[in-house]
Amino acid sequence: MRAEGRPLARSEQLRSGRPRRAKASERGYRMKDLCELTGLERQTIHFYIHEGLLPLGHKTGRNMAYYGEEHLSRLRLIRRLQEERFLPLRAIKAILGGRPTGFSSAQRKLISEVKLRLLASEPLTARNSQQVLVKDLAAEANLTVKDVEELVSLGLLHATGAGPKRAVSRQDAWIVSSWGQLARAGLNRERGFSPADLVLFDQALNELFAKERDLLLERLANERAEEVAAIIQRALPILAEFLGRLHTQKARDLFALEPIASQEDPSES
Repeated sequence: MRAEGRPLARSEQLRSGRPRRAKASERGYRMKDLCELTGLERQTIHFYIHEGLLPLGHKTGRNMAYYGEEHLSRLRLIRRLQEERFLPLRAIKAILGGRPTGFSSAQRKLISEVKLRLLASEPLTARNSQQVLVKDLAAEANLTVKDVEELVSLGLLHATGAGPKRAVSRQDAWIVSSWGQLARAGLNRERGFSPADLVLFDQALNELFAKERDLLLERLANERAEEVAAIIQRALPILAEFLGRLHTQKARDLFALEPIASQEDPSES
């Protein structure tokens, strides 16, 4: 039993649901304040900054920085998207990745309104609340738990819990299944391949998505947000099929070699 008057330890604060209220100074919040207010570890917040999910703080010294309300709100949103919608970091980065720099106020307003509608749209972002244990998912895909955990560490999956209760959303099980199929097809660790190679495709699609976003903002800037969201929903399946077929076509073109002549050219004899 807790001694009367002793401050709650951080783990006790989270269990009790009564986190200690850290107050911002005139300069803002310190890193330890963000940790106390969000329940996140220092390393996790630094990782979000490194990945571009959170802006840098205002540096006031070599090892000191202050953060504002926007940092606190962003951290709470990231955690909510992970815990309520079971979104992995790659999806959260796509949602939050439209940085306002270079956009007009009208474009920023359109982005915000469309995001809200897409977040509420089942075809795009609804996640099945069913969870599957990491060990079971690894067994289904004929992989090791290490493979699944590597996908989590790369930000391609989001996992909750620890130890035997470690789990991911059933909705994202296809990512694990895809890596398992690629490994069985021959792109395996024995040949130097790993789940980290999937990041190449994720990065390429992020760049493509950024260009798509800019194109949509240019062409649909005068449309209502509801209509823009509806157009995106209708167009996504078509674009997904187009990209899949285009990728196959490019691979076919690359390996469509000229037939090797079985005889020498008579003109050269």
